[in-house]
Amino acid sequence: MNSAIQLEENLEFGFRLPERAEARMEGSLSENLKEFKGFGKVTQIIETAAVLPDETLARVPTYINEFWTSKQRAANSLHEVSYRACFKPQLPRFFIQRLTKPGDVVYDPFMGRGTTLIEAALLGRIPFGCDVNPLSICLTKPRLDPPTQSDVVARLKGVNWKDYDEFPEDLLVFYHPETLREICALKNYLLRQKALSNFDSIDGWIQMIAINRLTGHSPGFFSVYTMPPNQAVTVDTQRKINAKRSQTPPRKHVAEIICKKTRQLMIDCGREERESLASTVKSALLLTAKSNATPEIPNNSVALAVTSPPFLDVVNYAADNWLRCWFIGVDSAKVALTVPKKLEDWQDVMKAVFRELQRVVRPGGYIAFEVGEVRGGKIKLEEAAIPCGVAAGLEPILVLINDQKFTKTANCWGVGNNSKGTNTNRVVAFRKR
Repeated sequence: MNSAIQLEENLEFGFRLPERAEARMEGSLSENLKEFKGFGKVTQIIETAAVLPDETLARVPTYINEFWTSKQRAANSLHEVSYRACFKPQLPRFFIQRLTKPGDVVYDPFMGRGTTLIEAALLGRIPFGCDVNPLSICLTKPRLDPPTQSDVVARLKGVNWKDYDEFPEDLLVFYHPETLREICALKNYLLRQKALSNFDSIDGWIQMIAINRLTGHSPGFFSVYTMPPNQAVTVDTQRKINAKRSQTPPRKHVAEIICKKTRQLMIDCGREERESLASTVKSALLLTAKSNATPEIPNNSVALAVTSPPFLDVVNYAADNWLRCWFIGVDSAKVALTVPKKLEDWQDVMKAVFRELQRVVRPGGYIAFEVGEVRGGKIKLEEAAIPCGVAAGLEPILVLINDQKFTKTANCWGVGNNSKGTNTNRVVAFRKR
């Protein structure tokens, strides 16, 4: 039985902080959240209660405010790569700036599109990341070592746009025939580069852009109008969209679109940003693996982990990414994604992840674990995550709820603002003793 109970300022939170330097950092974070008025709002302080494995009740201080901006495209332009259910760059930045220093390792065990890693590298921290989906490295690695615009243009000129080994006609519901031929030729070129061990950072960048331009709802994508670019609908669904809108896929030029998107991503990538990325990329570690088994990461090496795991089976990543996986030559059905339907099964998976985090995070280090409300708000995953962390020997120090109006998500999916868990970030902060 879990609840949120209003706290008085002098109420004992139940977890006494040790008298160490990291405890002072932790205290500074709590004080910062309590006094935060960056957007003119006063922080509300409540308590999150969760039943621990020994059936005792953990009471964790919980801070509610608007802690970072709700504006779109307010972070570095390198982040403008679409991926389903990703958090805003301001979330990892909030914790990285307060709980680490330059040169520290920042880790995301569910790295997705790599938001935590890119933000960490831009701030001079060493990025570590892991994801079972091979798409994650394709989306993240190129932005840690971006090429120049001229490099991209020159490489695209060297592609034989008439050389392709396949032409899947069912994809003509998305693409003009000539556009599909160019997509297939680019796919063929990139896979051949990998087979010949000639695939470099420029090829990686081009592949990343192509992955993100495959389908979308504006002229900047290879496809005719379809769903938002963080997912690909089925062929049958696209046929229905085309019929409803009386639309036919227009001719799009793949190289032109890649060059345009490259310019957009590079807007904020100046000398200072490139120097920061270059100072960290050689030490970066990116893994395609399950998050509960990462022997490549040394014990006690991570200063801060910032992550957002799957919210039960709310997002069907395999279905969303089938077309992207096709482009990189991966069968999405064979990617062993974590999509437990039952809360108890989700907790079993997270306990294993937390045990691995307890191993890799250094003593006094932190974990910022972003979760959400699912099942129409009936399940608050922060209450379910707390006992998982405690079972692994971690100490829950606070819950942060970033509460704000975020109409883009609400408008895209036709739900009311602040409903169905679409507009709040709920972050449980743990510390390793």
